[in-house]
Amino acid sequence: MVKRLFMKVLDCLGLVCPEPVMMVRKTVRKLAGGEELKIIANDPSTERDIPAFCRHMDHVLVSSEVSNGQLEFVIKKGE
Repeated sequence: MVKRLFMKVLDCLGLVCPEPVMMVRKTVRKLAGGEELKIIANDPSTERDIPAFCRHMDHVLVSSEVSNGQLEFVIKKGE
């Protein structure tokens, strides 16, 4: 696995739908095009919501991992 440096990490642990996506949207607005954001969550709905958010907003879902009930996503803000 390649280690990556992230400009921002967003901790959404303990939050439930729709809060994680709302926080992601607010945080992504502050990023420059091409910057990456790592999101950590444990609400199962984020497994569906984060990829849908990326498709809808023209961002790139770089990675998505699930481990021990914790979900980690990396998204790259669209240019």
